[in-house]
Amino acid sequence: MRIEAIHATPGYSGFFFDDQRAIKEGAVQEGFTYDGDPVTDGFDEIRQAGETLIVDVELADGSVHRGDCAAVQYSGAGGRDPLFRAAEYAPIVEGPVAEELVGREASEFLENADLLEDGEFDGDRLHTAIRYGVSQALLAAAAHDAGTTRTDVLADELDTEPATEPVPVFGQSGDDRYVNTEKMFVKGVPVLPHGLINSVEKIGEDGETLLEYIEWLAERSQELGPEGYDPRFHIDVYGMIGEIFGPPYDRDEVVDYFGALENAAAPYPIQIEGPMDVGDREAQIEAMVELREGLADAGVGVDIVADEWCNTFEDVRAFVDRGAADVVQIKTPDLGGIHRSGQAVRYCEGTDTRAYLGGTCNETETSARACAHVALATDAAQVLAKPGMGFDEGYMIVENEMRRTVARRTREQRPTSADEVTADD
Repeated sequence: MRIEAIHATPGYSGFFFDDQRAIKEGAVQEGFTYDGDPVTDGFDEIRQAGETLIVDVELADGSVHRGDCAAVQYSGAGGRDPLFRAAEYAPIVEGPVAEELVGREASEFLENADLLEDGEFDGDRLHTAIRYGVSQALLAAAAHDAGTTRTDVLADELDTEPATEPVPVFGQSGDDRYVNTEKMFVKGVPVLPHGLINSVEKIGEDGETLLEYIEWLAERSQELGPEGYDPRFHIDVYGMIGEIFGPPYDRDEVVDYFGALENAAAPYPIQIEGPMDVGDREAQIEAMVELREGLADAGVGVDIVADEWCNTFEDVRAFVDRGAADVVQIKTPDLGGIHRSGQAVRYCEGTDTRAYLGGTCNETETSARACAHVALATDAAQVLAKPGMGFDEGYMIVENEMRRTVARRTREQRPTSADEVTADD
């Protein structure tokens, strides 16, 4: 079925854009916003409203299929594309992008998505947010054309066997790291709570505040969680461990601290995302390899998660090839086309690095549902609950999308009475 038209409408995303550099450099939070001047190019304020570009792909039968362009909360940081301004990019989607795609067959999802991924438009490569959003709409259109699920389209294109149960969901608490985490315990969320530990105040000058929080996690999870609840703790520290123990930091001191984190979490597993941020990809890989080797030598069972400087497919490949992390976050908006996220998950297969299909609180319900299909199609190790920082809404969106898809696939694959008779014969 032919693609007839592509439309783009600026809208709001599920959270905000934050100037990460300004926050790390000590910007003071006043209420919900921050005092001070931004330091990252493109920002007017340290915290400003998140934006999305709503993309509608119209097919020959009159059906319309949606994707949402989105960029991460900390846009412009850690080697990412610059701040995404939806109104500035709408003419590009309705102009050069539409000219490239209109008239093509919706069934050719991978070919259509790769046109955006590899091509130049007006002399430049498309912003990752555009590749991300338009590819979601192309995926939905392909599924409609085939009369199947987006999971099945991706599985066919990526040559995978989809998960038969929902992938473990990773809940994020935002700054409300106690109340929102208690909500997660009650709902039995398998991986939690993220924690948003992005300042010295939140981790403690010697790391003591984070240790106290993790001790609380271990105790409170069993008071509130369902019977047999066995959570995995995942804390994002935004490089703050490297900050409080350096730079340059003493590896033995950091390893000892990780041992304390392991003891605080016991008997539950814990993984730490972004333990340091040393300024560029190669240095980050070297620092993560060194830390991982130190943890292994000391017998400390804390997994480390790659985040900063691990943005593109090429970045993911570099971290995995060097063994720089136990878990690599695949930040869906940063990889561009949604198929690239699926390919990145697949790249982790056969290695000792697990794939965490992440993203950002600053996405939309449309992009979150699309990512749920990537998670199912590739059987990722975990998938982020998104968008927003309220937890409940994002968890509902991602978990329910996976459950309804698994249920539909189960119904469609169940043999009919005629099939059963044939099989018996």
